[in-house]
Formats: sequence, structure tokens, C-alpha cells
Amino acid sequence: MEKVIAALWAKPGEDRATFNARLRAALPQALQAAGASKVRLNLRDAEVEPAAALVQRWQDPQQDAVVQFWLPSANAVFRADVDAALAAHCARFALWLVAESTIIANTAHAPAPGARTWGWSQASFISFRPDLDRQAAIAVWHSHHTRVAIDTQANFEYVQNLVVRPLTEGAPGYDAFVEECFPAEAMTNPQAFYDAVGDEAKFQANLTTMMDSCGRFIDFSRIDIIPTSQYDC
Repeated sequence: MEKVIAALWAKPGEDRATFNARLRAALPQALQAAGASKVRLNLRDAEVEPAAALVQRWQDPQQDAVVQFWLPSANAVFRADVDAALAAHCARFALWLVAESTIIANTAHAPAPGARTWGWSQASFISFRPDLDRQAAIAVWHSHHTRVAIDTQANFEYVQNLVVRPLTEGAPGYDAFVEECFPAEAMTNPQAFYDAVGDEAKFQANLTTMMDSCGRFIDFSRIDIIPTSQYDC
């Protein structure tokens, strides 16, 4: 089995509420009929509007939704029905083959099929610093930063997806996709995000540690950070 990350862009003039409703109503079933499993939607909806200040942008226009799913094979020769299903539901899409690593499984607020997962999900498309070779960047990410992200944040789900290769022509050159779930309060309260509610000293320490660690391997000029609502289907 292979995992695929899809970024979707809405049709010109289509508002996100309409786009999201269309995706929820039909896309998971269409993908499953085409052979996909473990379909997850990450939607930019009204529920995460309070987190708008947390958006970081590289792509213009930025992707409107993310879809995650698994296939027996992501090779193009076997993917035609999946690509057709995606094309029928958006203006354009980009795909990446990824290697998933579940750092924190969501056991605290386990997803229910078809329902919005508690809290919210930060969907992060990241690129490595150009002055680091790929293996050096991965070493920092996996051997140092992973522990920092666990220790300094209030994330109750944390999944790393290392990009193996892009699957579609013109896909942005990301190196990884990361999904982290947080309590709703973390959308607007930085202390809640950094697991330091009511403790300014801890908040400042966690923030500094996290930002310093990110700076060791991430190219901040080539990232897209998107607050989303998570739906497992």
C-alpha cells in the first residue's frame, strides 16, 4: 500500500463553503470506488476561521483543501480512476507519494467516520532549507525536532509524511506534509497551542525552542500552513 497526499484548488468563483460541501458529499465515495482507502479530508471551513492568523503562504492561490488516502499502487498507470475522481471535484489538484510516520496517534479524541474530529488540524506543507542536503534535513527533523514538537506543543495527533516524489506534473516542490491536531483554544490562544496556559515563562520557552528547532531544517519562504477541519471517511 502507498499513501498519497492531494492538494485541491476550488473552481474560480466557488466559495469554500460550497466547495467543502461538494467534497464531503461525494469525493470520499468516488475515491473509494476508484480503489482508495482510509480517506481523510482536511477542509478550510468556518470552524477554523478563528485560526486565520496562523496561515502561512507560499502558493498563490493557496490550496483550498487536502485529501489523504491510500492506494494499492500510486503508479500513474493504475491511478486513472483516482485522478478522474479528483478532477471532477476541483479546478486542479497536485499529488505526492509520501512515507507516513505516526508520532502521536489520536487516541484522546478518536475520529468517527463522517464526523468532524474534535479540535482542529494544522496541515503543513514544508520544504527543507536549500543549504542542507536531504539526508541532513531529515536527520534534524527526525532525530531532534520530533521530540521538540512533542514536548513544546498541545498536539494530540502528530503525523509526519516525508515526500517520496511528486505524482503530478507541476506539483509544488515540498519535502514533507505534517498534520497536527490541537484543541480549539489553540486557534486563538498561543499559550494553549504551546501547552502553557497561564504560564508565560513556559510559553516563551516553548515558543523559542520550537521556532529555533524549525529554523534548523525548514525553509520558511517555501511553506504553506493551513488550519483545517479533519474528517475521516
